[in-house]
Amino acid sequence: MAVHLLGAEGLRLEYPTRVVFESVTLGIDEGDRIGIVGRNGDGKSSLMGMLSGRVEPNAGRVTRRSGVRFGVLDQRDDLNPEETVGRAIVGDGPEHEWARDARIRDVIGGLASDIPWDAKIGELSGGQRRRVALAALLVGEWDLIALDEPTNHLDVEGVAWLAEHLRGRWAKNSGGLLVITHDRWFLDEVCTETWEVHDGIVEPFEGGYASYVLQRVERDRMAAVAEAKRQNLMRKELAWLRRGAPARTSKPKFRIDAANQLIEDVPPVRNPIELQRLAVARLGKDVVDLEGASVSFGDREVLRDVTWRLAPGERTGILGANGAGKSTLLGLICGTVQPTSGRVKRGKTVRIGVLDQQFAQLAEIQGDRVREVLARTKTTFAVDGKDLTPAQLLERLGFAREHLSARVNDLSGGQKRRLQLLLLLLSEPNLIALDEPTNDVDAEMLTAMEDLLDSWPGTLIVVSHDRYLLERVTDQQYAILDGRLRHVPGGVEEYLRLRQQEPASGSRTVSSSAESPMASTQGEPGVSGAERRAAQKEVSAIERRLEKLTGSIQTVHQRLAEHDHSDYEGLQRHTDELRRLETEVAQLEERWLELSELVG
Repeated sequence: MAVHLLGAEGLRLEYPTRVVFESVTLGIDEGDRIGIVGRNGDGKSSLMGMLSGRVEPNAGRVTRRSGVRFGVLDQRDDLNPEETVGRAIVGDGPEHEWARDARIRDVIGGLASDIPWDAKIGELSGGQRRRVALAALLVGEWDLIALDEPTNHLDVEGVAWLAEHLRGRWAKNSGGLLVITHDRWFLDEVCTETWEVHDGIVEPFEGGYASYVLQRVERDRMAAVAEAKRQNLMRKELAWLRRGAPARTSKPKFRIDAANQLIEDVPPVRNPIELQRLAVARLGKDVVDLEGASVSFGDREVLRDVTWRLAPGERTGILGANGAGKSTLLGLICGTVQPTSGRVKRGKTVRIGVLDQQFAQLAEIQGDRVREVLARTKTTFAVDGKDLTPAQLLERLGFAREHLSARVNDLSGGQKRRLQLLLLLLSEPNLIALDEPTNDVDAEMLTAMEDLLDSWPGTLIVVSHDRYLLERVTDQQYAILDGRLRHVPGGVEEYLRLRQQEPASGSRTVSSSAESPMASTQGEPGVSGAERRAAQKEVSAIERRLEKLTGSIQTVHQRLAEHDHSDYEGLQRHTDELRRLETEVAQLEERWLELSELVG
């Protein structure tokens, strides 16, 4: 039988402008690992605040089991700016006491090993301060932990460490976890239950984010089936009422009108915020070429001898630790950073759009109202065959109509990000560079953004610690390791393995003296230059064959869609051909990965 940790009954929370929760009843048991999802502003942090006792509900009560130790990480910490990092994390106890605790050593190594131990909290950057606050919480003994956006300011490696720590922190069926995060991969790795906050209620779902999405889709499907049954009953009732002779002549028209009415509010297959029909200027053969480009700031060399040719339509994710040079690489591509050596060549037709972390695109319009900003753009845009105004497009991106009169500087971080994305898309670039696009964006907006980017036809470069986003919208990943750019065919998993193999992997920082994994691969004993050249030649042949196979598979899919579905033998022939092609693709991809390790 599950042991109760915390319970809430009839919680009501009301602000002067709206009711956040009407009557919420829920509980947390030993072994629960709960992720809280929902749109920004729907009350996720307010719910956590009520459960932790930091927000007083207008009605209802929260009860805890006697002796339950409850640790909370808010979005804003309460660290003393005059305290040192060491004291903030482990207190005043002697080093030998906390150093013998493996869990405390693991937390410090995972979150704060690159932060000076004697530095004052007030001297740290926002990201460093956030990691210190998280470490200070995790070194404690807690029966129940609540984390509000714990993955903010963590790189991919840090997020993976935190997920592993939380999975192994308590024994099975003991301890409890509440976490609010927009990192869908993290939710899937850690959580066994998901609470969706919406419309003043909290709706529970089993499993992590992927399971929640499947259940929600199924719930909506069942609701649609129930509505269809109700509509059918009403149609029969209406038909019975219209059986009189005068109505018979209009029955065919009635059927047409009824059918049209039933489908008039059916949404399109893809999310309605899709803007892929906006005109996108065509790219030539040349996009951006980096040739032996290096960048140094003072005595520190951030990027070393980077050679990379971006192809039209390329979709690439950039991985790397904080400070490794990811934003510097984007600056090289976009022209905001000049190489110390080497050169950068851009195609004549390239039009670059940048979504940065600092909202630079909004700096000049901070005092303007959103409505005024949109009025300076085109009057109408064609989306899904309809002419929509910029304001209507912004609403489709989840922007409330009442905020159109707000000044840009008064918008929340999430609202600024939506406006920034819209203005970027309306500028009609053919190369988009996204620098941490998921900051201040809720899960629903992330899904909409991914749906848009997934079908955007230009060249796309994404820098993000959001593993889910990278794997969804990009086709390949590169990593910056020891200042060099390296292709990682195995994606995030391969990057994490390479980081663990680095000589300086224990420091969690990019060391300029660390040996490059690329160099170590190229210097692998037993592989001659001739063998490497032969492997490279085979890799090129495989890539050409894979490109042809991709076209063949698309052709077979088209034939299947157009084939007479009553011709089972013909369908089987097409299906067999499709399986043969897919098997060959899988074999070639496996061989390609083997050769890539050889050629480095």
